[in-house]
Amino acid sequence: MKFEDYREHDGLGLATLIAQGEVSSKEVVEAAISRAEAVNPKLNAIIYPLYERARAQAESPTDGAFAGVPFLLKDLYQELEGAPAAYGCKALKQQGKAAPEHSEITRRWLAAGVIPIGRTNTPEFGAKGITEPQAWGATRNPWNTEHVPGGSSGGSAAAVAAGVVPMAGANDGGGSIRLPAGHCGLFGLKPGRGRTPWGPAFNELLQGAAINHVVSRSVRDSAAMLDAAQGPENGSFVHIQAPERAYLEEVGRDPGRLKIAFSTRSPIGTAVDPEALEAVEKTAALLASLGHDVEEGEPVINGHQLARDFIIMWFANVAVTVDEIKRETGCGNAGFEDDTVIMAEFGRATRADEYVASVQRWNEYSRALGDFHRRHDLWLSPTMARPPARVGEIATPPWQHKLARALMAMGLSRVMVKSGIIEQMVQENLQWVPYTQLGNLTGAPGMSVPLHWTQSGLPLGVQFVAGAGREDMLIRLAAQLEQAAPWRDRWPAL
Repeated sequence: MKFEDYREHDGLGLATLIAQGEVSSKEVVEAAISRAEAVNPKLNAIIYPLYERARAQAESPTDGAFAGVPFLLKDLYQELEGAPAAYGCKALKQQGKAAPEHSEITRRWLAAGVIPIGRTNTPEFGAKGITEPQAWGATRNPWNTEHVPGGSSGGSAAAVAAGVVPMAGANDGGGSIRLPAGHCGLFGLKPGRGRTPWGPAFNELLQGAAINHVVSRSVRDSAAMLDAAQGPENGSFVHIQAPERAYLEEVGRDPGRLKIAFSTRSPIGTAVDPEALEAVEKTAALLASLGHDVEEGEPVINGHQLARDFIIMWFANVAVTVDEIKRETGCGNAGFEDDTVIMAEFGRATRADEYVASVQRWNEYSRALGDFHRRHDLWLSPTMARPPARVGEIATPPWQHKLARALMAMGLSRVMVKSGIIEQMVQENLQWVPYTQLGNLTGAPGMSVPLHWTQSGLPLGVQFVAGAGREDMLIRLAAQLEQAAPWRDRWPAL
């Protein structure tokens, strides 16, 4: 199967060809592997190729909506039995340990018929919005390889955008489905809290802020894969109400006349690029032309406090992860990147009462978003405040590393917490991506839709946030936008 033919089909389209006998799963998998071998040296998206395993699986594909379709797993909590898992971490890469069993999300995807051909690059523990781990090196954006594909699902997004597979595994603890989708011209749906599983190792991650799903080229692939993956598992803390109908059935259904409020202001008061403003303004005009009620507005939330609470949670969880891996591997700080060590130190220096108070404020944000959704169906914003950065542009300045190491060596980690360094890190790191964390702390579903490309040819997505349990509304609107302003025929010149 030639690449020119392969890339014309989404995952469901390829599954239909296979089911009808027009092409075999082996031919489709070979087309994916051939494309991966052609572009991965330029992108560094796939870090663990599983080509021979995929070829063997293609000999006897299973049933399912995506039977025989090639797929990629993110190298972060999406384990495949017998395949290595390093989470972007130097110590785990060196250990080279294979996963003893499938994660639950992987099991459900396999039951849908996909054939994993590899595992994709991610920053260390998914802790950054860029995919530049020291363990594997930077992943590059296929629209311009001098730029980043976002993170933390940057490897998956780069591979899908380059046509290696029609969709790939991703997860989102602070924007890591929506951000790489926005960077790479893809559709990225973040389901609501509890919609997809984390087992068997966890019932939830990041206090429930993180969620598994995919990045894809088509809305219907994302919808069908959510049908395959959604639902509680053994020990689930959250049993979210099942959808009224299959999510795939929402594709093509009239979304009705929606009330949509839009805003472009950065929640943390940082600058917003004119391209991001244009992306939202253009989308607002398109929505109005489709008959929706569109007006300026936003949830009434203290964005600075939310950003700080997000960072407190994030750093504390990094601390726990680092300590666990030190116990497992016997490594010291040299087994991790400097940024990770610093984040973990901040996490340890945060008092328990401060952490609890921070998490309790999530309730305030959820109620404020709930009040907003009483008046509006959706909130529209940029996915990112700026176009994709250049590779290396968002690296932590050396002076910050030097200062943090000196303070840690003197036992002054608590001083770092009180000194305002965290606030500075919030401003420096979240200024690129200030819009997405709200959906994680509140558990609200959201999506990034690829409706804008910059003058220099880089994607810059727009984000929609819905009320609790309204993935169906997002899918209906996304499908309407996909028809009104198609993006699947746009390909990077790679």
